[in-house]
Amino acid sequence: MNREEIEAELFRLQDKKYAAFQAKSIPTVEAESIIGVRTPELRCFAKRLYKDEETVLFLECLPHQYFDENQLHAFVISLEKDFDKCITEVEAFLPFIDNWATCDQLSPKAFKKESEKLLPYIDTWLRSDKVYTVRFAIGMLMEHFLGERFHLGYADMVAAVRSDEYYINMMVAWYFATALAKQYASVLPYLEEKKLDDWTHNKTIQKSVESNRISTEQKAYLKKLKI
Repeated sequence: MNREEIEAELFRLQDKKYAAFQAKSIPTVEAESIIGVRTPELRCFAKRLYKDEETVLFLECLPHQYFDENQLHAFVISLEKDFDKCITEVEAFLPFIDNWATCDQLSPKAFKKESEKLLPYIDTWLRSDKVYTVRFAIGMLMEHFLGERFHLGYADMVAAVRSDEYYINMMVAWYFATALAKQYASVLPYLEEKKLDDWTHNKTIQKSVESNRISTEQKAYLKKLKI
């Protein structure tokens, strides 16, 4: 399918009420650019496009006009199984991401099996001046390096992030709240020693207290650490 055919298919799948809902939840995106295609429909469409040789032309056509095209782009890249090809596509796409939804739904399968190869890229992305490139880097550390691959050095990388951007600081808080659920003893000192800025520190505690993966005793102690 060429770009015009892809756009036509997106409008065929349009749900205007859903578009209005999305416009309220994604304030960094112009409402007029939201077609309103639901995520399950986009995922199914992405699977079709992933098998189509012409889709490469769509991926190369940046920036996209519509939010839904960005979502579709993220889902297509996420299906790529070859790490080197995937990282090339991700790096080409990252500068054009302009909202939290597209950023957070970009989750390449190729990164799961070869996550160690991802670390040098994450280090570079964290130093980017692009809000959603930094957010994506933190998201990748959260997704791939909070389990058996966890190392305090990765938490240090996130704790070192300083920004006035809401969507970066929210991701830092999300990272540490998730880290507390998975690596409580190791990560707790970041709050006890106040290694985060005040807003992110308190937001981390808030998200942790709201989590069902944190024990009642842990929540009680975390509340005492609020600034």
